[in-house]
Amino acid sequence: MARPWPEQLRFSRADKALHVAFDDGKRFAIPFETLRVESPSAEVQGHGPGEKRIVTGKENVLVTAAEPVGRYAVRLVFDDGHDSGLFTWDYLYALGESAH
Repeated sequence: MARPWPEQLRFSRADKALHVAFDDGKRFAIPFETLRVESPSAEVQGHGPGEKRIVTGKENVLVTAAEPVGRYAVRLVFDDGHDSGLFTWDYLYALGESAH
């Protein structure tokens, strides 16, 4: 079975969420806070098992830019300066599923 592929990414400052629609019909609203505290970066996830860092105080964080990375991911830039996480389509799908 083919992996779900994003058809639309829309960033909403009004509700502080990334709205993403996938070609399997699923649609998610992933809060910017979730994207920031679950960033796949080494800064947040660590470099190995058990190294994940708990990030707090990001309730009002905003996404200021989104840059495509090849055809497999997007790099998000947050207004707190964090910009090292590459969000693959699979990871965004998983975050959307867990946010429901």
